[in-house]
Amino acid sequence: MKVSLKSMVSLWFFFMFAMAPVYGAEPTKVLIAHGAISNNVEPLWIAKEQGIFRKYNIEPELVFIIAGRAMQAMLAGQVPVGFVGGTHVVNANTSGGDFAMILGLENTLDYLFLAKPTIKSPEDLKGKKVGIGTPAGSASLATYVALDHLGLVPRRDNIVLLGIGGVPERMAALRSGTVDATSLSPEIGQQVLGDGYRVLVDLGKENVQFQSSGLVASRSFIKSNPVLIENIAKATVEGTAFIHKPANKEIVMKSLGRNLRLSKPEQMEKAYQGLVAGLPKKPCPSIEGMNAVIKLMAQHGINTKAAQLKAEEQLDLSFCKRFEDSGFFKSLS
Repeated sequence: MKVSLKSMVSLWFFFMFAMAPVYGAEPTKVLIAHGAISNNVEPLWIAKEQGIFRKYNIEPELVFIIAGRAMQAMLAGQVPVGFVGGTHVVNANTSGGDFAMILGLENTLDYLFLAKPTIKSPEDLKGKKVGIGTPAGSASLATYVALDHLGLVPRRDNIVLLGIGGVPERMAALRSGTVDATSLSPEIGQQVLGDGYRVLVDLGKENVQFQSSGLVASRSFIKSNPVLIENIAKATVEGTAFIHKPANKEIVMKSLGRNLRLSKPEQMEKAYQGLVAGLPKKPCPSIEGMNAVIKLMAQHGINTKAAQLKAEEQLDLSFCKRFEDSGFFKSLS
């Protein structure tokens, strides 16, 4: 009998995820894709390293897949849970998806818009090349916001936007001169500041409300696996609480150094300080931030269908409400 790929995937999901774990059972294995390598993934990394996921009988496989491709894998049913930005939820849902963000671990744009040493003013960027991430990713929108802030319009000012890819690729492109400027997360961007590269816009200081990275799953998967999803969310929230406890600073710094490949103590310190400052203690998605995502995507022509969506329908706030009402959030403080 010929079995289709879709049927095989469905059977795999049934055996791996559909049944809630029972006492004495082996931990439930679950694939979680994170769309970037940045400090906001730390709640997942620390929850795995400190055995918090295991406490909830979960054995996660954390895999980096650049966000646009991670969302494609989720649409195809190959990845059940993703840690991706609001832009990708919007793109998926305007293409017929049923995805919802459950937790929001980064609710503002905190990117540094960096340029090579010869770029000393916005005027110097005219006619130059700027590296962006995936076309509809948070880094790309951060670049549009930064250019707006500088009074630059790509088409009018002959600025060429190049889809370079992930953070390591964009940093390499900046260093090699392939691009003249790009947006990088602060903990990565700091690595090039000592080499004469300059910050043209620090979006973190501009306090731009924006639903960046969050825990995402399809509503159908949430409905069929409510216990599993709640346990993943709880482990992530506990990982967040672990990070915010001052007594755990050294552990968190070493974890950041290992996962972000930071070798210098001052780099780890800056990554830690940036993480603690930007990571919500109650990591709930923001309706205001998602609304900003939708407006910016429509405004810049990234997804013309985005304006048809309602921000609140891209989120599932029921988990955060349950954690609040049950006292779970309070128990971790």
